[in-house]
Amino acid sequence: MSQKTVAMRMIEGLRDRGVRHVFGVPSGGWVDFMEAIRNTDGIDFVLATHEGGAAFMADICGRMTGVPGVCFGTYGPGATNLATGVGNAQLDRSPLIALTDEMPEKMRSRVTQMGIDHQALMAPITKWTTRLTVANVDETLDQAFEMALSGRPGAVHIGMPTDLTAKPAENLGATRAKPFVPTKVPAADSALIETAKAQFSAARKPALVIGLGAVRAGMAEPLRAFCEAHSIPAVLTPMAKGLIPDAHRSYAGVLFHALSDKVAETHKQADLMVAVGYDPVEFNYENWLHKMPLVNIDTVPVDIDRETYPDCLDLTGDVAATFDAFAKVAVGENDWDMAALKDRMDAIRKEMSPRNTDFGPCAALDTLRSLLPQDGIMTCDVGAHTHLIGQKWQTPGPDTQIMTNGWSAMGFGLPAAIAAKLSRPEATVCAVLGDGGFLMTVGELATAVRENLKIVFVVLTDNDLALIRIKQQRKGNPIYGTPVRGGGTIGGDNLFGVPVMTASDRDSFESTLKKAFEADGPVIVEAQVSSAEYDALVLFKDKS
Repeated sequence: MSQKTVAMRMIEGLRDRGVRHVFGVPSGGWVDFMEAIRNTDGIDFVLATHEGGAAFMADICGRMTGVPGVCFGTYGPGATNLATGVGNAQLDRSPLIALTDEMPEKMRSRVTQMGIDHQALMAPITKWTTRLTVANVDETLDQAFEMALSGRPGAVHIGMPTDLTAKPAENLGATRAKPFVPTKVPAADSALIETAKAQFSAARKPALVIGLGAVRAGMAEPLRAFCEAHSIPAVLTPMAKGLIPDAHRSYAGVLFHALSDKVAETHKQADLMVAVGYDPVEFNYENWLHKMPLVNIDTVPVDIDRETYPDCLDLTGDVAATFDAFAKVAVGENDWDMAALKDRMDAIRKEMSPRNTDFGPCAALDTLRSLLPQDGIMTCDVGAHTHLIGQKWQTPGPDTQIMTNGWSAMGFGLPAAIAAKLSRPEATVCAVLGDGGFLMTVGELATAVRENLKIVFVVLTDNDLALIRIKQQRKGNPIYGTPVRGGGTIGGDNLFGVPVMTASDRDSFESTLKKAFEADGPVIVEAQVSSAEYDALVLFKDKS
């Protein structure tokens, strides 16, 4: 039997480690890999419309399955296009492996078409970047998976010289060749945990702040139980939504998003903040935390201005194990008025109810939430609607609402929905997109058609980059450069093979959505909304 080529060894190695899809736009150098995928059971190539969309899809596959998502781009523009989604995975803490063509060694120092240094390009937006050889395929895959999944997950990059792909792979020695499970770090030092417990017991108004690291640690149940036992409030970062359900008595809202100044009325009362898996990549402490002691339960020490916040206790170690030990603190009395918290949250929800006679985003989101099953998945793009969703959308559990808040790239929501459906084909999946973000990756509708994916894409058409327009107006500046178009709709009754249905009021939106969810393939539901509602709800400070 002939020795396996580098391409075949690479594809089989990805498959054996749990990868089921590779997303990308092929190149001449990728042909050997395409043939390897065609001849390898259990792994498929998904043709994307744009390399950035491919990387977004890989990000969500990694986030939802726990196996690094994989994407590919060719030389130069392929790699730079890919970079937007690679950065998204890096700062949203999703495990991802980015593959790119690279020039043969003798051409790397030469001036040549499409030739740039991919190692230099990817270094700032990945945890690790390396280059494939005929002798290091297995070793490279082992290291790439370990790096992508360990600690705070993120992106890695493997450059693949195009003159190597058809050559025999050498040095086929010991390799994990199976899904990588990161080695668990131990819990934090027990003496420090006892100190934290004593601080908690002495506080009169201790509170929790929960971040995306707690989502990775699977901590929904222990966090809910702790809040219930101690009757304390918990605020969340946007990407931690679902760990504490919106209806839970301890739920105290989401930082950074709509009406965050009202959320601050709770957390500014605290005299001790216990942070669980908090990652400042979403929101720096200095932007919301008043001066108070901070206990940080995370895999890394807290990133904070130590001069302003000198009283920080780091419980550095495995988040779940450390919290389990901390949670054994005795239950005592505190000074929180949980009835007042409920009244405050009820007032926030009421303020985010539809607030004018025009059909607006609040009514659209309420209607969509009533029709999407509780275990359905909604992805969203970046824009004013994201700020509403972060605060308003009832999220029953992690990974039922998917957004980007570390990298925050417009254009994320549409390809994210495609990857969510591929990752969980049994789930009902929809996306909520502003018309600005929709235009950035609209071509990926063709991918949804090719893959025959049943997804409802809700486009909130207000012809307005509302977040920037609001900032202009609050500075007293004229509106300039923010209208998406003069008016009208996204145009046509079909885009790239996806039918478009338009609604301009709540009743027609509801009936149209029902039809869309019953369809056999992808459907766009365009909601023509007024952006006026955003003005009174978004872009308020979390700390006065």
